Amino acid sequence: MTLPAPVPAVGVACFRGDEVLLIRRGREPRLGQWSLPGGRVEPGERLEETALRELREETGVEAELLGLVDVVDGIFPGHDRHYVLIDYAARWIAGDPVAGDDAAEAEFVPIEAACARVDWDETRRVIRLAAARYVTAM
Repeated sequence: MTLPAPVPAVGVACFRGDEVLLIRRGREPRLGQWSLPGGRVEPGERLEETALRELREETGVEAELLGLVDVVDGIFPGHDRHYVLIDYAARWIAGDPVAGDDAAEAEFVPIEAACARVDWDETRRVIRLAAARYVTAM
């Protein structure tokens, strides 16, 4: 099976103290699973703008980006999708999480509890990597 061309998308590991913001996905791929907020890059939109827009649309949270964490291939053959996920770390500024857009739920969760909720090992890895780089510096 041949997948369509990769789609650029962003994810945001948004931290409030020692908690990270998770969403429960309301759409495929990974419907119903816990993940980081994020989504597709719109034409003409810069990656950092996408990260903050998607965070706001999916959770109602405002944040300051801290830096790039990693770039991950999200290949989902069962759903005929291939995403190139550009993951950022961010620091919460304002807003209580409220699920919106593609998210069915949104909440801040202690980092290790968040990793226990997440099914995809790449998301767990990104959360831990972002926390190691940025949480102690906050």
